[in-house]
Amino acid sequence: MTILVIGATGRVGRHVVQQLVNRGARVRVLTRDPSKASFPDGVEVAQGDLLDIDALRTAFTGVSTLFLLNAVTGDEFTQAIITLNIASEAGVDRVVYLSVLHANRAVNVPHFAVKSGAERMLEAMGFSATILRPSYFIDNEVMIKDVILNHGVYPMPIGNKGVAMVDARDIAEVAAIELIRREQAPGKLPTETINLVGPDTLTGSNVAAIWSEVLDRPVAYGGDDPSGFEQNMATFMPKWMAYEMRLMAERYVSDGMIPDQGDVERLTGILGRPLHSYRDFANEIAATASRF
Repeated sequence: MTILVIGATGRVGRHVVQQLVNRGARVRVLTRDPSKASFPDGVEVAQGDLLDIDALRTAFTGVSTLFLLNAVTGDEFTQAIITLNIASEAGVDRVVYLSVLHANRAVNVPHFAVKSGAERMLEAMGFSATILRPSYFIDNEVMIKDVILNHGVYPMPIGNKGVAMVDARDIAEVAAIELIRREQAPGKLPTETINLVGPDTLTGSNVAAIWSEVLDRPVAYGGDDPSGFEQNMATFMPKWMAYEMRLMAERYVSDGMIPDQGDVERLTGILGRPLHSYRDFANEIAATASRF
């Protein structure tokens, strides 16, 4: 049977596809424009989007298990509801869903509220699901690396409570392991929730200190005020999305993104290796920058 990957072209999804291929799984992806996407040999490509009912129904034909990653869009909840309904209609009840850490707490942040609603839908409709709840993606920092490298400022307002940033490769590998486990199970497995976090819980000042050490020059933390962050985001994304990013940053400042006890140990047990750290990422960025 086939595993359908929705959200296959992004930072997490492309790693999920590769991890599944590495494990010998039969994989199909759904993408709006196959001509703009590149996938490993043997991956089936279905064209369409999550509001195209006919394309969704076709994509689910012969599928046993679903990986669902919804992009942050204005109609994200509609997309999630439709996709899970079509999955149910097709008899696909084995799902790995990418949610967000503490989705049920930060319900004033639109995409947190969406993911909390989708989690409830998975439970209410009787899916056999693994709900993955990642913290802030380390890979988000690619968007701000030029500010760090060229201006000596770490600009993300993440506060002083602590954020356990997680690497997209770790997210994807756990997702692939769970997809294979559910796909190969002889019967319906109970629903589980896995928090996806990094090995270190870092404050804004901690992150600035890491960059200072890696670059061997001072890097300052830009502070906790999210208003400037919103304005900067609005220069390259829709204003509603920039505002949503501000609301998310406000939750970082007020609450942090702190792991539950045992989360790191659980993840290293699943992966059989240490988690990628923020310092690993900073070293990779610094090494790349030094070659140019």
